[in-house]
Amino acid sequence: MGKLRTSLFMVSIDGFGAAPRQSLENPFGEGGLALPAAWFFETRTFRQMTGQDGGTTGLDDEIARKSMQNIGAWIMGRNMFGPIRGPWPDHSWKGWWGDVPPYHTPVFVLTHHARPDLPMAGDTTFHFVTDGMLAALERARAVAGDKDIRVGGGVSVVRQFLQARLLDELQLVIPPVLLGAGESLFAGLDLPALGYGVVSHVASPNATHVTFARKP
Repeated sequence: MGKLRTSLFMVSIDGFGAAPRQSLENPFGEGGLALPAAWFFETRTFRQMTGQDGGTTGLDDEIARKSMQNIGAWIMGRNMFGPIRGPWPDHSWKGWWGDVPPYHTPVFVLTHHARPDLPMAGDTTFHFVTDGMLAALERARAVAGDKDIRVGGGVSVVRQFLQARLLDELQLVIPPVLLGAGESLFAGLDLPALGYGVVSHVASPNATHVTFARKP
């Protein structure tokens, strides 16, 4: 069985993983686009994911590329899938990513509102799970085999998996960005008490990359 991990999760210096007031125009909340813009958008990995040529190489690109390897399934919250709240008005929303999402695996979306499975091009299928994170994890493990399961976010989903001590690994990217407000990743969490410690940290000119792991 592979790891259950959160990788490439972006957090501002003041601890926010998303800015306030997410909307169709502001997927990361108002001002939150500064997080990926500071380090990710110019990497070769991001440009390849979005059908563009070129891009920077180096530490940031290497970490971004490795984060997408050996993944057998994803788990994400509904806010990461889209800006719609409450019951689905229809099934027209298919995610932020266009016709070919970057996941290429089954993706289990945590939601309180049922919706049919959504097959997409590139071997991505979104499954909408209404009976909680443990049910999503069980389904993800059933399809992932020996590969890793990646918990993609948003903030509340990562916090829930940390609080339950289910994540094996949490890899954060901290660019030199202050958001001032939004969804705090660390508020109320005592990571040492939960058994998590820092196992590596490296820095590029654009971001610091810190990896936490759960102690046995």
